[in-house]
Amino acid sequence: GEKPKKTKIEERINTIAKQLSPSKTRGKNLKQQKVTTTTTTMEEERVENKSVFDRVEEAPADSILGLKTKYLADINPEKVNLGIGAYRDENGKPYKLKCVKEAEEIIVEENLPKEYLPQQGHEGFISKCIDLLYGSNHPKKENVVGVQTLSGTGGLCVGLNLLHEILPLDTTFYVPEPTWGNHYQVMRRIGITQRKSYRYYNPKTISLDFEGMMDDLEKMQNQSVVLLHLCAHNPTGVDPTIEQWKQIAEKINKKGHIVFFDNAYQGFASGDLERDAYAIRLFTSTTYDMDVLCAQSFAKNLGLYGERIGCLSVLCKSQEVKAKLKTRLKLIIRELYSSPPLHGARIVNEILSSEKLTNIWKEEMVIMSRRINKMRHVLKSELERLNTPGNWDHITSQIGMFTFTGLTAAQVEKIVKKFSIYMLSNGRISVAGLNESNVRYVAKAIDYVVRDQ
Repeated sequence: GEKPKKTKIEERINTIAKQLSPSKTRGKNLKQQKVTTTTTTMEEERVENKSVFDRVEEAPADSILGLKTKYLADINPEKVNLGIGAYRDENGKPYKLKCVKEAEEIIVEENLPKEYLPQQGHEGFISKCIDLLYGSNHPKKENVVGVQTLSGTGGLCVGLNLLHEILPLDTTFYVPEPTWGNHYQVMRRIGITQRKSYRYYNPKTISLDFEGMMDDLEKMQNQSVVLLHLCAHNPTGVDPTIEQWKQIAEKINKKGHIVFFDNAYQGFASGDLERDAYAIRLFTSTTYDMDVLCAQSFAKNLGLYGERIGCLSVLCKSQEVKAKLKTRLKLIIRELYSSPPLHGARIVNEILSSEKLTNIWKEEMVIMSRRINKMRHVLKSELERLNTPGNWDHITSQIGMFTFTGLTAAQVEKIVKKFSIYMLSNGRISVAGLNESNVRYVAKAIDYVVRDQ
């Protein structure tokens, strides 16, 4: 009988089968062609791209650290660095606090081992941090969970990671305008995409835009995250008054916002630890029922810049929530950097465990804050003596290490080029960089660029 005709599908299958089973000669040629093609492609890739890292684009220079590089390269003997936020003494030199020296001597004498700390850090240090920030008799203190962090930036990073992990993805995170430049960058690195600013500073009046701030807090979606500077706002040096803080707390409590305090200057701003902690003690008082976090740093107020020592604390509603939250924070730390550094924690713990060293520290903070305040008054007086156009009251009404001069970007550029006085383009200066030998030179330069419109 006749063989049944093959369908189109069967014919196609046979054709493919023949292509997959070629002659030896054809197979050899295809193999050689494949090897040659592969080799050529790899060689071309090596020529085009010697390393995967060749594709990396240069990152933009940090605005503050870049200033230091330019300052160090400047050969002008009258140059002044007013950019970096680190305390300097009357001679323009870094200052190591006496209480830190004595604490380190005690630690060295004890000859303690250098074992790893647990993820949450030094328990004694954490306990002292919570007492310092909230007050030892705070009614909600037992519900505060704390972990040691890599200074204030590390505290922000751990806290923001936690919020990003547990909050709905459409939660918006708000920071004041302006704010410390790294706030947005840390959020971006974590993957927080819903980030916005709220009105805080009015450049026309060189003061707090309180009405604008309150209006923005009201318009935010309920349960947004609001970042606040506890004291000595960076970069403006403009803080709310006690009465304004009360109104801010009322508004935030009403809206159910989550508050994240950035605390870099407690005790350093006014010279008084209690006064500088006013806002967080108000927000966490029994009057309100808010979710509050705080990133605490000892870089400025203890001069422990390079020790990277800080604490993140979170106010919880119950002991049960506190226990759960601690496990989450420990996990985040484990995944980020495993455990925090030991030496700085020992220094702070030693100081805060000793009434003598704590009192020395308080005295030194008063000395540092008074010197900065004195430089504010000298700068303002000198500008008034020169009859520099404008009102300069803001220099003495602002608080902390920084002041917003009110200079424009063009004026700053001119003052850098002509006088070798280095400051941020937004006009922020570190008052700690002023001393008796350079403050009048700085005033003269400001007077020049203001007149030279």
